[in-house]
Parts: sequence; C-alpha cells; structure tokens
Amino acid sequence: MPTHIALLRAVNVGGTGKLPMAELRAMAGQIGFDNPRTYIASGNLVFESAMTADEARAALEAALEAYAGKPVGVVMRSPDAMQAVLDANPFPEAAGNRCIVHFLDAAPPADLEATLRHRADEQIAAGEREIYIHYGDGMAQSKLVVPATKTGTGRNLNTVAKLIALAART
Repeated sequence: MPTHIALLRAVNVGGTGKLPMAELRAMAGQIGFDNPRTYIASGNLVFESAMTADEARAALEAALEAYAGKPVGVVMRSPDAMQAVLDANPFPEAAGNRCIVHFLDAAPPADLEATLRHRADEQIAAGEREIYIHYGDGMAQSKLVVPATKTGTGRNLNTVAKLIALAART
C-alpha cells in the first residue's frame, strides 16, 4: 500500500488553526488511512492508503474543514518526491533550520524573482513544485515577501528529512 505525506497549511501557527496531532491521527484513522503518524505540531502527517494522492487529499481536506469550520489546505507528496526535494536542495551548505522549502501544487511562476518584495540577503531558488529559501541570518528578522508561497506551505529541511525517515518506517 502506498505511503503518503500530507503537509497541512496554517496549522498550529501563531495561535490559529489549533489541531492537536492526536486529533489529526484519529481523523486520519476515521478516514481509513492506515498507520497514521505525525511529526511535530505543525501539520505533518504520514500514512498508508490505497487512495491516490488526490483522493487522499480530498478526503483529508473534507475532514479538516468539518473539524475547523473552514478550509484547510493540504499539499501531498510521496516519499520519493520528498526525497527528490531534499536531493535537489540548491543550498547544501546551509543549516537545515535556515532553509525553508515552500511546497506548492504547481510549478513556481516563471517570474518568481520579479515578484519578490523586501529581499535582503535571502537566497531563493525555484524547484519543480517548490520554492527554496535560505535565510542566512534566520527568519526572525527577514521581511521577505514571496507572493507565490501564499497557496503552499513551508517546512525546513530538517523537517523534510524527518518526514522521509518517518515514511520509511511502516
């Protein structure tokens, strides 16, 4: 049975979108996902299901909307796709907690660089369905605005690596 990785958008960030990970695992089980497991309280779910990624996303988004009373976006990746994201990291020398991958449903815009605002020393690179950002001095002081990331969700490279390892355990 295929393993899926679901990345929820705007969960447990800044005091909004509270969803205890135990609730997320229970929800996944109610949907029919097998062996649901979570990583840190920011909406990372790994599970097995015979559903396609699109079917699993639709089922999870419907359950999340019923729970939260509003739409909660979900980005799906296979473990192989997540490994490819890690392997394609354009900033291999960067600390994993200072490099964020914004996962999108489609390719980043061709004019990504032109859309950026308030850029300082951040390094940015487009992937296939991702945008990589290296925050050299950390995110805390950054004022960078990347409009293309509004529909996706970000994870640092340490989290990406942990999700790959979690997906390998069945």
